[in-house]
Amino acid sequence: MLTNFQDLTLLEYQWIVVCTDYAPYGENPPHIHPRASETLIVLEGTLLAGFVTSNPENRFISKVLNKGDVFMFPFGLIHFQFNIGNTYAVAIAALSCQKPGVITIANATFGSNPPINPDILARAFQLDKKVVKYLQAVF
Repeated sequence: MLTNFQDLTLLEYQWIVVCTDYAPYGENPPHIHPRASETLIVLEGTLLAGFVTSNPENRFISKVLNKGDVFMFPFGLIHFQFNIGNTYAVAIAALSCQKPGVITIANATFGSNPPINPDILARAFQLDKKVVKYLQAVF
């Protein structure tokens, strides 16, 4: 849950700083910021943070973060945070643009309006068309 937004002017660059509370086993699902990189600082708890590099490598990079740890998500890459602990976690994210934008991958893919043709998604994800239709109904 996002609890606080604060603009920060640092070295003549505009940053947005967000404090996020993560419930036990809560997550910030896979998403991208099309106009910003993100720096995450864990204040309390333990988070698994990760991102996927761009094509063609698509390498998954992750780290378990504890209080005081810092992790950087590069500009425009799919990334997430997941609270792997059974207590609340708190982190601050600093985004390198005042209007970073956010695209949540599952919502954009399966919840678009109007919906993407299920045949296209079935081929792209190598899924049965019925599974795609189910996912579109959920989102």
